[in-house]
Amino acid sequence: MNDDVRNIVLGVVAAGISAALGWVARTYLWRRKLRRKQVFFGLPDNSESLLVVNRGATGPEFAVMRYDVFALLELAALIKDCNAHAQILPHDTARQGFGERTEFCVGGPASNRRMAAHLSSLLPGVRVNVDAEPGPDRGAFQVGTERYRVDNGREEYALLARLTADRSQNTRPVFLFCGQTSITNQATTRYLARNHEKLTRKYGNSSFVLLLKVINSQAYGPDVVELVEDVTRAAQTALPAAATVPRNAHRAS
Repeated sequence: MNDDVRNIVLGVVAAGISAALGWVARTYLWRRKLRRKQVFFGLPDNSESLLVVNRGATGPEFAVMRYDVFALLELAALIKDCNAHAQILPHDTARQGFGERTEFCVGGPASNRRMAAHLSSLLPGVRVNVDAEPGPDRGAFQVGTERYRVDNGREEYALLARLTADRSQNTRPVFLFCGQTSITNQATTRYLARNHEKLTRKYGNSSFVLLLKVINSQAYGPDVVELVEDVTRAAQTALPAAATVPRNAHRAS
């Protein structure tokens, strides 16, 4: 074997080794990224999860609002990426505790009994006005001592929460997407889909509650979302009995 042939062989071998090492490195990084995502969502391979959604006010028995359907599609894509499975349940048929399966609960407490139960049990510092009559406080959030009113199509608020009973990886989280309008529910799921890696780095598998603001949804739909603040402490701290409460609000205490 002359020098030229030897150099060619060595070059091919070196290229093969480099390609193999690159593939191994990429596979390792991909698996680590997937593992972190699965831990954050509580969705190991082939696990089951629940998508709990409110029923539409009109139409067939199990009709879902258009934007809530879009929200479910956003979540279904996340679940599929984690190699997990989902079961869709109407809010008034999901009669079970939480922690055994990851749950994604979509919709405000006015139309979603499951959401109302979660707010009452898990977020005692949150109250939502569910008055059916028109008024300035209709749909308003109260988080701690702060109140956030809805300005339809211009400024609307939503809560995004990841909650667990403890930090054990065996306890599956419940994710809440509680918006003042149906389009804010979709905006909240889209925010989670776009920012889950950042949220994973910041919170790991801890609980958190974020207040989001959807800007000018009548023009931009669910795409322009601002993080107002982390309201975890206020949302998890029970309000005193004498706290100001919007008329006919859902009391989470």
